Amino acid sequence: KKVSISSLSKEELENLIIKLKKTSNGLELHLEEQILSHQALQEALNDPKNGESAFKHLKQQASILGNMEKLHLLGPGRCFVEFGAGRGKLSHWVDIALQNVENVQFLLVERATTRFKVDGKHKRRDSVFERLQVDIQHLCLNKVPILEKKKLPVVGIGKHLCGAATDLALRCLVETYTTCCDGESEEPAPKRSRNDKTEVAPNSSANTESNKDDRKPVAGIVIALCCHHKCDWTHYVGREFFKSVGLGPVEFHYFQRMSSWATCGMRETTTKASTSDEREDQTNITEEHEHTFSKTESDSDTLQGILTVEERKEIGCLCKRLIDHGRIEYLQQRGYKAALQYYTESAVSLENVLLTAVPSPSWIPEPT
Repeated sequence: KKVSISSLSKEELENLIIKLKKTSNGLELHLEEQILSHQALQEALNDPKNGESAFKHLKQQASILGNMEKLHLLGPGRCFVEFGAGRGKLSHWVDIALQNVENVQFLLVERATTRFKVDGKHKRRDSVFERLQVDIQHLCLNKVPILEKKKLPVVGIGKHLCGAATDLALRCLVETYTTCCDGESEEPAPKRSRNDKTEVAPNSSANTESNKDDRKPVAGIVIALCCHHKCDWTHYVGREFFKSVGLGPVEFHYFQRMSSWATCGMRETTTKASTSDEREDQTNITEEHEHTFSKTESDSDTLQGILTVEERKEIGCLCKRLIDHGRIEYLQQRGYKAALQYYTESAVSLENVLLTAVPSPSWIPEPT
């Protein structure tokens, strides 16, 4: 039975932290900085009319676009699927970045009814914009008419995709959609185990297949992560990784709760943002974050005698990295070159990690 963190004895909590540190020890959890920008947002970034909150959003969007460009994902003949699209700001900037590029589609996925959409503001008449009001777990991309018709390679994007929504988006892209597309022409690619050392013969058909990476149904994934405390074991894509290091749903439950310790300042930040220029963009996010944080903060308050604020923050960060590492392994096992990086300063956003993935040049496992 799951118990709240505050109900754990000191010994139980210490054992959990030992497990967390022991597992994290063997992993490369240091992230590189990839704080980039993009020409498409230059004008907006230099506009003095934008207040502090708007400026912070623009910096994040510019860096996401910069990272997409670095991975060669901003090009013609793509369908950009924005998960948790909200007002559609990220797609809006991608559209501006691709001003002179042909054959581009946008699919904006958002389960909530959205006000203040920016879909109508697109300057290019030939870019296709479609909105789907659906929960990501019920989305089957191969049944979406624009994708059925043209079958353009998909680039999955998202800015601050909450907890389990990230896992659902990853499954939607690399399991449901990829398997459907593979099934039309060939058998689905075999799943590789973590220790699979199978070599592929130079002239084998599998090797020929690996050279068709540009035709893989998913060309790339770029998602700014957030709200690890809203992940759940049922949808989490890193369950195999957790099991392989001797962890299970119980540890996941506590690590997921403890991950909120990394962003104890979040409540203050989102509230400030919600009273500024981009008020309507933030309202839903603020409500969700405040609702959850009031609970998790009371948990951490009870632990004040056991852990210092700094220790809690460090543990929270380790929990987030561990959860994210499971996502990276999941993508690697499915033939993607995946990475995590800091895409903006923590002063701009406490949730400053970007997950990126592109098809691996070869399906041969990298040595572990």
